[in-house]
Amino acid sequence: MKVQTHCRRLLMEEKKLGLGSVISTSVGLVIATSCLVSLGQGAGEVGIVFIGAMVVACLLNLTTIGSLSELNALMPNITGGLAQYTLACMGPLPTIVSMVGGYLICNILSAGVEASIFAYAMSQVIPLPIPSIVYTAVMMIIVMVANLRGVDMFAKLQDLVAFLLVGSMVVMGLIGVFKLGTGQVVTQPANMATSPSQVISMTAVAFWLFIGAEFAIPISSQVKNAKKNVPLGMCLGLIIILIMQSIMVLGFYHYTPWTELANSAAPHMLYGELLLGKYGKIWMALVAALAVISTQNSGVNGLAYIGQGMAKMNMLPQIFAKTNKHGVPFFGVISISVSMFVFAYISDGSSDMIEFLILVGSVFWMITYIFAHIDVLILRKKMPKAPRSFKVPCGPLFPLIGIIGTSYMIFYISTDPHERLMIWLITGITIIALGIYAFFWTKYRMKMPVLKAVPIEKVMAMDNELYYKARKKHGIW
Repeated sequence: MKVQTHCRRLLMEEKKLGLGSVISTSVGLVIATSCLVSLGQGAGEVGIVFIGAMVVACLLNLTTIGSLSELNALMPNITGGLAQYTLACMGPLPTIVSMVGGYLICNILSAGVEASIFAYAMSQVIPLPIPSIVYTAVMMIIVMVANLRGVDMFAKLQDLVAFLLVGSMVVMGLIGVFKLGTGQVVTQPANMATSPSQVISMTAVAFWLFIGAEFAIPISSQVKNAKKNVPLGMCLGLIIILIMQSIMVLGFYHYTPWTELANSAAPHMLYGELLLGKYGKIWMALVAALAVISTQNSGVNGLAYIGQGMAKMNMLPQIFAKTNKHGVPFFGVISISVSMFVFAYISDGSSDMIEFLILVGSVFWMITYIFAHIDVLILRKKMPKAPRSFKVPCGPLFPLIGIIGTSYMIFYISTDPHERLMIWLITGITIIALGIYAFFWTKYRMKMPVLKAVPIEKVMAMDNELYYKARKKHGIW
């Protein structure tokens, strides 16, 4: 799960942040237990050469970081990010589709998957005679109730949890690389791929390992020399993640049979057990459990406020903007928590379903990244001389590479033709449904042209709450 509440905390700090803060924020936002599932399944499918697919996916995500940094330079300090960039370039309909599909649905789906991984981990460490989904239900009820009461659970611990997860991966990866574990070293082929095309097709799986670094952009107003440090920090964060994940793959090679790794619903726990016995299993389970609970809290909290912001922009029903006595957007908290539980129930204990849902979520997120590249090209055409504190070099080259490469990953999202068709079908039906909703909502509720770009000045004005009060007072909404 990629939405983290400490972004807002950092925004409120008066102290200027340095390059190190941007790097740590990017790394902490990207790493999640669902990433470990993608890492294990990708390595289990093709072996060590999965690192090659990871390099390609990382490079494509670097082009996205460049495009989003340029958009932020042109429209700085706005809270809606990609929603407002797309609104200024393509109009309300694509904005609603990309935000609801690419951020709300995608993050709810991935949070549900992570909750399923949490349940599996708990059932392995605490073998009580109860269904694993019970652990998910208890955890989600606690998180939902806490958020409804305005209690930001684990907010102060999120940085520590991210550090523990990242540190644990590096340490356990190095133990595996140098064969220092207490478990048995396995003998297996380093390369499981039968052709180069199989490795290239695995870039879609590797893509999930690097998404979310752009959530460091909201802290740009608090960063010293933001023009340089924000893009550089996000890029360095992705490179650090690439190195860290590569170390894990090399550790897998020495201690975890590829087939078992590919079929595991929690590869990090399997690796921990085979590397250091029951202590390694407990170690990874505890750290991953803390990480999942923390990110579930962040997801419920962050997505509820995203829904509230979209409702203020009149892009979602007004019930998403209503708050309880604690100032919490209660409908968003409840509906998002229930939706997460549904996805957790669907994927409960099934490595195949977990992998499938991660790939579906990847497609939604890839589409939003394609929109970001298109936004850059549109604004360069519309406002070629507008001042930009950061601009992606080499003209349209890197945005076009990002569009083509990301489209390729969507086309080859799975090596299984049937699974690929199912992913396309689910994504297509969802986008069509969102498109129909967006068309009628924009035309008859927002009373705005469906595909007409909104001037940048107006988009930036929409960040001010007085804008909505004025429109409501004049009976526009």
